[in-house]
Amino acid sequence: MMLNAIMKLHRFDDTNLFYQKTKDYLLKDEVLHNLQLGIMNRLMNNPDRFKNKPYLAVIEHDGNIIAVAMMTIPHNLLLSKIKELAAIDVIINDLRRDNKSLTNINAPVIEAQAFAEKWCLFTGKSYQLKEKLRIYKLEKVELFLQAEGNFRLATIKDKELLKNWHDAFCLEALGCIESDSETWVEARLKQGITYFWENEIPVSLASSGRFTPNGGGINTVYTPPEHRKQGYAGACVAALSQTLLDKGYKFCFLFTDLSNQTSNKIYQQIGYKSVADWNNYSFSTSS
Repeated sequence: MMLNAIMKLHRFDDTNLFYQKTKDYLLKDEVLHNLQLGIMNRLMNNPDRFKNKPYLAVIEHDGNIIAVAMMTIPHNLLLSKIKELAAIDVIINDLRRDNKSLTNINAPVIEAQAFAEKWCLFTGKSYQLKEKLRIYKLEKVELFLQAEGNFRLATIKDKELLKNWHDAFCLEALGCIESDSETWVEARLKQGITYFWENEIPVSLASSGRFTPNGGGINTVYTPPEHRKQGYAGACVAALSQTLLDKGYKFCFLFTDLSNQTSNKIYQQIGYKSVADWNNYSFSTSS
């Protein structure tokens, strides 16, 4: 416990101050920390989108940052790369001091596993692996996959279709609908960051929406079952990746579910390179 005694945890109420404090640490591994950087970008530019006050914490050892912890979605903790795993005890003590409950931990593999084990040791809860994820980075589109149709920006005329596809994507990928489709669609239409691959009718969807100082993220890639295995998703993601690069981003990034071998293979064909693996663990709701 002597090590913990010289570690200090600082909580922040102001996201701008939190960003200034953590940016150098996070930007050393910008793609690895794209979730943290992207969420902070949203918090600073669109604070009204978040209904709950975020948990923002920095852990320092002898004045140097060794870990960053965030929580915006209720009870879902996000951890950075941690230089000293003993910092996890400091984070857990702080969360328990405020009686904060957790449903999930999302972090790089080592950090996620270590936190899950210690959280359950302290709380008596159990945990299970919810998702095994991989972060990919692309600096150049190496292959534009061939598919019938064309790439286009989604417009207000597509609003109802986007809402339906958003919910279908959430149910398939997450098992539940975690965000309101109306809010999600309105934000993306306003920003002009969601696109279709269209073959007479829309057949696939890809959206950007999480940005770092140098990179553009791709998420919510969805093709309805009846349009799959036609190359639409790969063509849509390749076209969106090039669109982001053309806008001046130095690279693109995305998360994949490692259980989906097809999407992992397609993204690599396009030019995405593996950066790191992440794990998402869920906790039991009772001890």
